[in-house]
This record gives sequence, C-alpha cells and structure tokens, in this order.
Amino acid sequence: MDRIKTLLEFLSVDPEDSFSRYALGLEYRSAGDLERAIETYQEVLRRDPDYLATYYQLGKAYQDQGQMESARATFQAGIELASRQGDSHTRSELAEALSEL
Repeated sequence: MDRIKTLLEFLSVDPEDSFSRYALGLEYRSAGDLERAIETYQEVLRRDPDYLATYYQLGKAYQDQGQMESARATFQAGIELASRQGDSHTRSELAEALSEL
C-alpha cells in the first residue's frame, strides 16, 4: 500500500491528526505535487497553528513554486512561533531558509 493512501486512511479515522496530515504533505511534495502539498500544509496550520515543522515545509513548497512572498511570510511566521516556543534549532533553520530567499 502506498504511503499517501495509508496516510489518507489514518486521516479518515482521525482528521485532527496533525502528524499524519503533515506527513501527507511531505509525500505530496516528494511526489512533485506542490499544489496538493501546499493545500495540505495550509490545512495543518489551519487546524493546528502551533505545528512548527509545517512552516519550514510550507515555505519551501512556496519557494519551489516561485511564490517568494508567501515563502518569506511563512518562514517569518515560523520564526516568530519558534521564538515563542523556545525552539532555537528550528528558529535557526527557518532563519537560514529566509536568508536564502
């Protein structure tokens, strides 16, 4: 069974499962389906705005699509959240991604 199908099944059982939804976004991005990846990451953040890892992946997906302003805003929002959460490692990764735009 492929991973996308498995993750969709997990989400049918528990639509609030942020990890499975985030992992689904990773799978879509890996498959080159940036539009679905972005939609999936946006849904993670709509349901769970504190799911920090999503900001990096969503920003990178925007960047891959050439949506640099959206990428910039997403990385910045992630930096602010990482600072509030005291996560210096993720903050650093997001800051580096922002500086590379």
